[in-house]
Amino acid sequence: MSLSDLLHYLRIGGFTLAFLLLASVVALGVAIERLIALWGVSERSRALGDTVHKHLLRGDITAARTATERSDAAVADIFLAGFDRFERTRGSCDGVESAVERERAQVGLRLRRNLWILATIGSLTPFVGLFGTVAGIMRSFKDLGLDVQAGGTGGTAAVMTGISEALVATAVGILVAVQAMAFYNYFQARLSRVLVELRLLGDEFAELLRERPMNGASTSAATPTAPAPVDASRSQPEA
Repeated sequence: MSLSDLLHYLRIGGFTLAFLLLASVVALGVAIERLIALWGVSERSRALGDTVHKHLLRGDITAARTATERSDAAVADIFLAGFDRFERTRGSCDGVESAVERERAQVGLRLRRNLWILATIGSLTPFVGLFGTVAGIMRSFKDLGLDVQAGGTGGTAAVMTGISEALVATAVGILVAVQAMAFYNYFQARLSRVLVELRLLGDEFAELLRERPMNGASTSAATPTAPAPVDASRSQPEA
């Protein structure tokens, strides 16, 4: 199909075909944006998880938090939520699991951002294309009626061209829907795997924070020194 044919169908399709092409461009833009946003999410999260876990195994919470604050990995926000809860409870791990889980849900929402656009385009564009086809067929039969009124033969040739051009809207709508749903399903599968990895990293972080070795000297109280025995023998009075 040449460029002149594409321009011809675009002119015939009118608003409907222009909307479908715009939806295709938007779907492609969302897919590229999500690809960039999710690029290396798992690798960076696993690398930070290994670093933080090594520090926690040594009981060095300060080094673990510093490494987390310097990282831009998705799991960094989850770890920071756990550290903040740990500090608010003054070294107690009560509520750390809940704080980690809440932040993990927030991270999941951020990773799924704009995917609803792909789902919407995938579900609506076939119907938009069908609407364009129906409108084109109605226009073709209207032209047929006008041809008959003007003394024409009213044969099928008068409408076949218009109907074939109208069916282009349905074809384009289906192609755009296939494109959008392919992107959507890919990102859904990828995010499912990423979220499972984030959950595992968060659970391991909470466990290591609870079971970390305690650094520093023992705080046990010193054993009191027993008093020296007192000689209780009575001195005999002299005669």
